[in-house]
Amino acid sequence: MKLTFNIRYFIVFILLFGIETCIAIFLKEGFIRYTVGDFLVVILLYCFFKSFIKTQTIYIAIATLFIAYGIEFLQLTNLVRYDMIKEYKWVSLVLGSHFSIQDLIAYSLGTVSILYLDTYILHLKSKLNDTSY
Repeated sequence: MKLTFNIRYFIVFILLFGIETCIAIFLKEGFIRYTVGDFLVVILLYCFFKSFIKTQTIYIAIATLFIAYGIEFLQLTNLVRYDMIKEYKWVSLVLGSHFSIQDLIAYSLGTVSILYLDTYILHLKSKLNDTSY
């Protein structure tokens, strides 16, 4: 593991953050708000971590999935119902309000997608850089 800055992943992170913000502001319910948003948030976190950490793709993907699962399972504690936390809207936005198996599925699909895409893109990039053929 090495700390480094990767501008490409950071740009993707910023774009996904903008999309997630638009979803949070303009969509109050529905499939895109609840499922696509959860799918994208795992990719957003992955790109954020890849912006600063250089290591194998699988390690960051698994860490991101564990973080997403951890936040989802925190929702079982009803942490957002405490008065101290109610004051901060962003905390309830990040933590969510209720546990859902569908969210876990969306997180898992997002992780599988990013693993496939990142591995495929890296494999394709290495093939393009290989001039020995």
